[in-house]
Amino acid sequence: MMDFIRKPVFFGLIMTLFFILDSSCSKHEEEETGPTFLELISVNVGTQLLSLTGENKDLPVNQPLVVRFNTPLDTKTVQSSIRLLDPDSKPVLLAASLFDNNKTVSLSSQNELSENVVYRLQITDGLKGSNQETFRGFSVDFKTLLRPLTLLSLKFNTEVYYETARMQDVELAPEIHLLFSHAVSADELKQMVKISGEGAAQEIMVSATAGDKEFLIKPVASLEGLMKYRLLIDERLNSQNGNKFAGFETAFYTRPDLTPKFPVVSDEELLTLVQRQTFKYFWDFGHPVSGLSRERNTSGEIVTTGGSGFGLMSILVGMERGFASRSEGITRVQKIVGFLENADRFHGAWPHWLNGTTGKVYPFSTNDDGGDLVETSFLVAGLLTVRQYLDPGNPAEKNLADQITALWQGVEWDWYTRDGQKVLYWHWSPDQAWVMNHQIKGYNEALITYLLAASSSAHPVGADVYHEGWASNGGILNGGDFYGIRLPLGSDYGGPLFFAHYSFLGLNPHNLTDRYGNYWTQNVNHSLINRAFCIENPNKQIGYGSSCWGLTASDGNQGYYAHSPNSDRGVITPTAAISSFPYTPVESMEALKFFYYVLGDRLWGDYGFYDAFNLTEAWTADSYLAIDQGPIIVMIENYRSGLLWHLFMSAPEVKAGLAKLGFSNP
Repeated sequence: MMDFIRKPVFFGLIMTLFFILDSSCSKHEEEETGPTFLELISVNVGTQLLSLTGENKDLPVNQPLVVRFNTPLDTKTVQSSIRLLDPDSKPVLLAASLFDNNKTVSLSSQNELSENVVYRLQITDGLKGSNQETFRGFSVDFKTLLRPLTLLSLKFNTEVYYETARMQDVELAPEIHLLFSHAVSADELKQMVKISGEGAAQEIMVSATAGDKEFLIKPVASLEGLMKYRLLIDERLNSQNGNKFAGFETAFYTRPDLTPKFPVVSDEELLTLVQRQTFKYFWDFGHPVSGLSRERNTSGEIVTTGGSGFGLMSILVGMERGFASRSEGITRVQKIVGFLENADRFHGAWPHWLNGTTGKVYPFSTNDDGGDLVETSFLVAGLLTVRQYLDPGNPAEKNLADQITALWQGVEWDWYTRDGQKVLYWHWSPDQAWVMNHQIKGYNEALITYLLAASSSAHPVGADVYHEGWASNGGILNGGDFYGIRLPLGSDYGGPLFFAHYSFLGLNPHNLTDRYGNYWTQNVNHSLINRAFCIENPNKQIGYGSSCWGLTASDGNQGYYAHSPNSDRGVITPTAAISSFPYTPVESMEALKFFYYVLGDRLWGDYGFYDAFNLTEAWTADSYLAIDQGPIIVMIENYRSGLLWHLFMSAPEVKAGLAKLGFSNP
């Protein structure tokens, strides 16, 4: 039994050993002699691997064919045995190169292959291996892709378009050069190209300049200056061979059209014209019941107390310049003062907004429905300036002056220290109390608030409130250089430019100094820094420059905002540069002429300059704001005659307040 078992096991062991030895010998023999046949391993077009048995489509037209074999090739047989045939079975001229120890052939066409056609790669049996291994022959078809139609280059005259940069200062009669990747019909292109601005699309001319890939586009009529246009090429455009276009759209901006939009007048005549037109906002558009200034031209019943203070000063300018008679002006002021005597007040302070008919508070916001001390100070500054203008020898005018004094003395400035703190608070409401919790601290537009609070004979605050509250014991100091210009006070770059205007409509900054700085230097340098920022134009806004500058709080295309060098949205506000006339007369005149003569056809309206504009976004306001119109007329007058400065500074209370706070004004 044991022998019977052992014999089969022994026999199986002998057979296994035989097969192992046989396999070893066969492998050794193959290594010595090499493969008997030449075999194709793979075919690529560029990086795309072809199926050797299935369908191949959408292959690139500008990539080499890479053919790999299992063994080195006989290089003498490569050129004659490997061919690429076009749809007409004509061979494509190829250049061959071998690598990977002659196992791989790279085939490159001298020209790109045609798009959307079928090619055949044919390898004949004449191809041999380096040891004369034979090849059975092989062919594979592939279809090239239909590439998209693309815009290879775009030029406006000689300026090359780059996607990452704004195309600006384009000529008013531009020559727009297009270069496409494929042939395009000029007639079809004309139907698919549009140039549009604010209005209807421009009529254009289209002509081929070199073959049927390069074209020249020209508007039939000249474009408007400093305008945003869009160049659009419709996605329905196809090449002559059917290549599809993805569409193209970009914005471009034209250069200024320096042709004057209005008759050119002398500088003095221009200043008078601007003052007269701006005066109409306060005179013609003043509220019919109260006489106060509406917040803006769409405010209806809402009147603004601070803006009305600016309006009162504007009425004085109107009387002096002959825009209204003295009798008419005094009558309007009497109406305003009589209304204010009966309007809502909160510990003597008026609210930001009033109903112009009833005199009741109109909430500025949910919690701001009481006294606004800063707006009150702008109103009181206007009232005191008017009082100093009145003739005490005229009984009616003397009575009006007494009414103004009573209103001024009724403001409880000390109440707004919130139980005797060394700082003034902006708001108080009988319903909301101090919930706004907004301390008035410098440096901003509210210097006049502390001056009037210190100047009051009925409800004064001490000098320590000014120094600890407003000045933060020197915290308002800056002293930095910006564009080589020293800024004594405030935040870097100075903030919005109304800081240099609102408090200084009556307060004369000439030679005005205290322990913190020189206020003439502050306002001049603040204005120059604001202009220098616009000249540098780090955000590449359209239109900014030496004649188009001025960042301040105003309406904007994104809503009302405090625009400044640190918060630049591309919005220029005419009041900024024009109200700086006393500080920068040459630079402000340059801006004024640009706003009026160059942009006047879109910027000038019934009440002077519209509030603001943004050339980058092709936006111009249709609004007027009292707090922006007032400084224009007032500060131009201070530049021309010093009228408002002289009147306000002549008030004995103001003189005492300046001395109390340590100001020197020789």
